[in-house]
Amino acid sequence: MTDKKAGENRATGSPLAIQLKSISKSFGLVRANRNVDLSVEAGTIHGIIGENGAGKSTLMNILYGLHRADSGEFWVNGEQTAIRSSADAIGLGIGMVHQHFMLVPNFSVIENVMLGTEGGSLLKNGRAATRKTLESLGSNYGMTVDPEALVSELPVGLQQRVEIIKALKGGAKILILDEPTGVLTPHEAQQLFEILKVLRDDGVTVLLITHKLAEIMAITDNVSIMRAGEMVGHRKTSETSPQELAELMVGRSVLLSVDRGEAKPGEVLMSVDNLGCRSASEQKLLSEMSFDVRGGEILGVAGVAGNGQSELLEILTGMRSASSGTIEVLGKTITAADPKDPKAVRAMGVGHIPEDRHHHGLILEFEAQENIVLGQHDGPLAGKGRLLDNKAITAHCSSLMDTYDVRPTNPQLRAKNFSGGNQQKLVIARELSANPKVLIVGQPTRGVDIGAIEFIHKELIALRDAGCAILLVSVELDEIMGLSDRIMVMNAGQQVGILDREDASEQKLGLMMAGLSADQAA
Repeated sequence: MTDKKAGENRATGSPLAIQLKSISKSFGLVRANRNVDLSVEAGTIHGIIGENGAGKSTLMNILYGLHRADSGEFWVNGEQTAIRSSADAIGLGIGMVHQHFMLVPNFSVIENVMLGTEGGSLLKNGRAATRKTLESLGSNYGMTVDPEALVSELPVGLQQRVEIIKALKGGAKILILDEPTGVLTPHEAQQLFEILKVLRDDGVTVLLITHKLAEIMAITDNVSIMRAGEMVGHRKTSETSPQELAELMVGRSVLLSVDRGEAKPGEVLMSVDNLGCRSASEQKLLSEMSFDVRGGEILGVAGVAGNGQSELLEILTGMRSASSGTIEVLGKTITAADPKDPKAVRAMGVGHIPEDRHHHGLILEFEAQENIVLGQHDGPLAGKGRLLDNKAITAHCSSLMDTYDVRPTNPQLRAKNFSGGNQQKLVIARELSANPKVLIVGQPTRGVDIGAIEFIHKELIALRDAGCAILLVSVELDEIMGLSDRIMVMNAGQQVGILDREDASEQKLGLMMAGLSADQAA
């Protein structure tokens, strides 16, 4: 319980930075939030977790003024207030770092941070003040970043840092972060956590939206759990467990580890020999990559993001041409001199779950049923004549949405209107329903909640057991170790080594990811 007048948590006597009371929000017939209550103690890191579509991002967008609540009360630092716009929220000291950054790529860091506070048409005063702010935040919170660097040339972790700096420069003492580690490497995520701890110790209140239970347990002081638009629980982090949180999120018991039997590898379905790739400026991106993938096995690819994994996926799926080497797929050969486009590779029996579902997996403005037949739209699935059989496509999409638990089950809904996890399920439903003989998978559970992760892992294991050869790239080391039968480690565009599952450990893989050979890591 909380004291309405004093704005304190009665149980602890701690002052409350935020109180939300009976917040409700609907979008048409969809109830995104239903009578949600939330109390956040000042100077703490408060986690908000739930499945994709649970309403947590909507709730935070309401708090930041991007959506207007249909009903409910807002209390900030013990005072009742109204939040009708982001300007209202910023005026109350609330800042937000969105999952998809709101930066101008062609502007420098200092230009992005000073937007809206230019200090006059000549920009001199605003630029000088912004530079001082960057220096101060860099020294106080360990958020050093080159003021003159172009945002487009910064790694994702530093781009996120610029977003946090923008919020703090605007006077934020309450900072909302929406799925902040979804695009970060493990090292970048750890750097972010260290920054958040320093901010908390300096009195900043942090609201952390995430679906990663390990992050909740590692970084938060308190956690609130949402399910189907409602708040279903509040816990002190030190007094709960990942299993309890998972069950509250999903509403049932959840298997947190991968349930898998032993692989039964068959014949080689994909063989890569001496594969190399150079950029347009002749920079070496891949060199001397050689490996096989057998039917009935998952070959995991481990490595820090940016070490050639993306280029490898693009070459194997026909999105990029190799500079050297050969690829044998189901008895057919692809060479640097005779490359194949994605359509030809798909026709060979290769499925592809891309790393970036927004740019390569879906057309966001298309309906779900249109996306579900992409790559198959000229086959019998979409109709026998020259025109698409829309009735058959709708029925096919509805069936897959039921099978793969895509919510809402609305084939006519545009892809952009699904949550990230349900967008990913659409991609997986399309690719797996085509019964590929070889499946190339990039970051299958990026930005996906715990219930969907369990489902996706089960589907990949089932496909492996059906005889498919799967190449899996993931920056989540737990995922690689949980799913893979063999693990190939990459560093600087090269293959460091391949380990059998039973020979791999987190420490050994980590050392190999840093460039040590398997023998040196051992």
